[in-house]
Amino acid sequence: MGLAERLGQSTIDLRAPAHREHVMAEYRVDAAGLKQEVQEQLMDSLGEELYSGHVDQPTLERMVFEAIQAVLIRNPRPLSGGDRARIVQEVIDDVLGNGPLEPLLRDPDITEIMVNGYQTIFIEKFGRIHPTNLRFPDERHLRQAIDRIVSRIGRRVDEASPMVDARLPDGSRVNAVVPPIAVDGSSLTIRKFAREPLTYADLITFGTLTRPAVDFLRACVQGRLNILISGGTGSGKTTTLNVMSSFIPDDERIITVEDAAELQLAQPHVLRLESRPANVEGFGLVTVRDLVRNSLRMRPDRIIVGEIRDAAALDMLQAMNTGHDGSLSTVHANSPRDALFRAETMILMAGMDLPVRVIREQISSALHLVIHQARLRDGSRHVTHICEIAGRDGDTVLMQDLFAFEYAKDQAGSPLGRLVATGIVPHFVDRVRERGVELPAEMFAA
Repeated sequence: MGLAERLGQSTIDLRAPAHREHVMAEYRVDAAGLKQEVQEQLMDSLGEELYSGHVDQPTLERMVFEAIQAVLIRNPRPLSGGDRARIVQEVIDDVLGNGPLEPLLRDPDITEIMVNGYQTIFIEKFGRIHPTNLRFPDERHLRQAIDRIVSRIGRRVDEASPMVDARLPDGSRVNAVVPPIAVDGSSLTIRKFAREPLTYADLITFGTLTRPAVDFLRACVQGRLNILISGGTGSGKTTTLNVMSSFIPDDERIITVEDAAELQLAQPHVLRLESRPANVEGFGLVTVRDLVRNSLRMRPDRIIVGEIRDAAALDMLQAMNTGHDGSLSTVHANSPRDALFRAETMILMAGMDLPVRVIREQISSALHLVIHQARLRDGSRHVTHICEIAGRDGDTVLMQDLFAFEYAKDQAGSPLGRLVATGIVPHFVDRVRERGVELPAEMFAA
């Protein structure tokens, strides 16, 4: 019996939570059984082609309706129009989309989806993590969803290669881990991208940046300073990088290098490069470092590296020191100073056996600005430091805060603080002025 009929004919008091839960539980079992029968009917009709991606949506919708009719003739179940439409959508999501994840992917307020095995799905909404009552029918369906995602960009995930980074068509970042290294079943993490790329105005509205800081960063990008954005996982580094990239003039040739292509640049002259893992035979590996090296031969005006996480740091610094000014990148770090320490460590990974003094000299001459971003305890994301690299004192790289996050008194419902100027005027004012960009002194007034 359909939900509408069940609710209409029931003589029990559905206002009682126990009775309502009992009816809803029976309804969910009926719907799950019907979905399974419909999918089996489609498998009989289409075979493996059902999950191949070759069947277009209008054809599949028609076949799903026909399959439901056939199932209901064999095993009658009164269904309301809403129940029927919902089951059709769920079957289509299973076949063409990502199953129970589809409604989460369609929700613009959800920023992260975390699947901890087929029975457990969490979401992040407005900076907070919440459990959901959604689940995959079994491990096989979860693996089908993972395979469908990674196969779109030529990646694979199996026992031989049980970890993978991939992306959805809208640019959302996907990480999947499967057995044997995922002990409790396959795991899937999706960091969603906004359907419309965020702008600097959005970051001001969210409190991530202030208007004076945005004006300063726009001048720094247009003045071709080399900038490194640091922060922890989920702090919003890529979003800030995307917004800052929007300040690059339209007449410049931009090359982006990423592990999984996420940046959404609107300029007309952009070339996007994406790394590639080795194939089954162990051949075909293309690393971020390979792409950074190759990009130097492609006559770039700007090189943007989505994230530096290995020896590519050395090639990036060399590019900054050899005329490719205005380059941008991100790095995982807990503070601006830690960002420089991580850069040192990654340069040492290149195996060049360089003295620390030489590495720090490279860093101090290549980088001009470090922007640090953090996610605060209320879930909001804020730029907490904008620091100038002010040269060296012996073997120490000097840094000074130009803008710093000023924490407010802890009051319920009030902002945790704001980004304010420290009163220090940077050394690179003349360098930026040579590019025709002015940095007025009042911009830095405390």
